[in-house]
Amino acid sequence: MTSLLLFLEPKLLIGAVGIIGVIVIIFAETGLFIGFFLPGDSLLFTAGFLASQGYISLAWLLVGTFLAAVIGDSVGYAFGRKAGPAIFDRPGSFLFDPKNIIRAKEFYEKHGKKTIILARFVPVVRTFAPIVAGVGDMDYRTFLSFNIVGGFIWTWMLLFLGYLLGAVIPNPDRFILPIVAIIVIVSLLPVLRQVFKRIL
Repeated sequence: MTSLLLFLEPKLLIGAVGIIGVIVIIFAETGLFIGFFLPGDSLLFTAGFLASQGYISLAWLLVGTFLAAVIGDSVGYAFGRKAGPAIFDRPGSFLFDPKNIIRAKEFYEKHGKKTIILARFVPVVRTFAPIVAGVGDMDYRTFLSFNIVGGFIWTWMLLFLGYLLGAVIPNPDRFILPIVAIIVIVSLLPVLRQVFKRIL
């Protein structure tokens, strides 16, 4: 019953995961293999929206999610640097699809170093681009500079977009529940897609 209430009442949801929960999810999506299915974009937007209603601190969100995004990408880079080309030969599994790495590699080859910034706005690629940068031995200082710029633009832009929407629309409380519902659905779609691919 409590779990159901968390999804039906945004105040309870934010109270349950809070700023720490949002920060952990952003880190996981950018720094861990399993994070590719997490809804980073929509989560940041919704967190900003809820911050405009006083449910969560915008200042702490801005600092925490930015640091989580930068550290997460650095972890992905370190993993790619350590694993090397062997990562492309890993067998497919439920959580690891080699096609995701190939997609990120093609994106990297097309856009070069600025991929680290552009990939922030492309789901799945966002998770694997820093790994590919590590595999390709990109100079870490160069990577870090692009990482910081990309992490800053991605987190602050989406948080402020959500915050501004909540600040300018009338009676914004009525939109919180639909947005939270959308977040839940979007977060499940990639998982369901992987399940159906395995079944079919």
